[in-house]
Amino acid sequence: MEPDVIPLSEQSAENKVMPLESNTNDEEDFDLGANVVQLRVTDGIRELQTVIRDKSTPRNDFIFYADRLIRLVVEEGLNKLPYRECSVTTPTGHTYDGLRYEKGNCGVSIVRSGEAMEQGLRDCCRSIRIGKILIQSDEDTHDAKVVYANLPKDIHQRKVLLMYPIMCTGNTVVKAVRILAMHNVKQENIILLNLFCTPHGAKKIIAEFPGLRILTSEIHPISPSHFGQKYFGTD
Repeated sequence: MEPDVIPLSEQSAENKVMPLESNTNDEEDFDLGANVVQLRVTDGIRELQTVIRDKSTPRNDFIFYADRLIRLVVEEGLNKLPYRECSVTTPTGHTYDGLRYEKGNCGVSIVRSGEAMEQGLRDCCRSIRIGKILIQSDEDTHDAKVVYANLPKDIHQRKVLLMYPIMCTGNTVVKAVRILAMHNVKQENIILLNLFCTPHGAKKIIAEFPGLRILTSEIHPISPSHFGQKYFGTD
C-alpha cells in the first residue's frame, strides 16, 4: 500500500509534523503551499525518522531504516510522474484496463548524499536514467559551488526526480536547480525527493522556483546533518 500524502497547506494542526527535538526560537510556520508535500506521519514513518536521528543507532541499522524511508519517498515520487491508460490480456484471457508508466523520466542525484537514494529509485524503476551533480559548500559561509555535472543529453525533454535527502539552508539545491535550468529543464518538470528539510530551506527553494515540487518525509527546524557521513561510513 502506498503512503498517503497531503499538501502541508491542507494539513490540520494535529497532522502537521511536530518537533522531535526541543527548540525555543526555531519554530516556523510550516504552511509552505501546495507544492511542498510530505508523507502522512504514521507511527511507522515516525519510527524510521527516530532511528535515523538517534545518535546511538548502529550504522547497519541506520542504513536499513534509511533505505526503508527512501523507498517510501521514491515510491510516492514515481506516483507523481505521468502514466497512460492501457489494456492487457490476463492469463485467463480476460481484458484488464490499467495504467502503464510513461517513459521519458530520469533521476538526478546531488552528490554525495543524494547517491544514497539512487538504489531505491532503481529498485522501483530499474530502467530509469540517473544523472549526477556535484556541489561543494563552504563549511563557514554555506556558499555552494558546482564542481561537476553529468546529465542526460535530452534532460530538457524529461521529468526529473532530483534526489537530495537532507536539506538545511537550501543553497545546494538552488545551485542544482540552476544547473538544470541551464539545460532547459522547466521548474514544473522537477520534483525534489527529500527525507528531511527545514522550513527555511523549503521556503528558499519555493521562493526562487515556485513551479518546483518538494516531496519530503519531514519538515523540522533541525535536520540530521550526519546522514551522509553515517550512511557512507565516513563519520
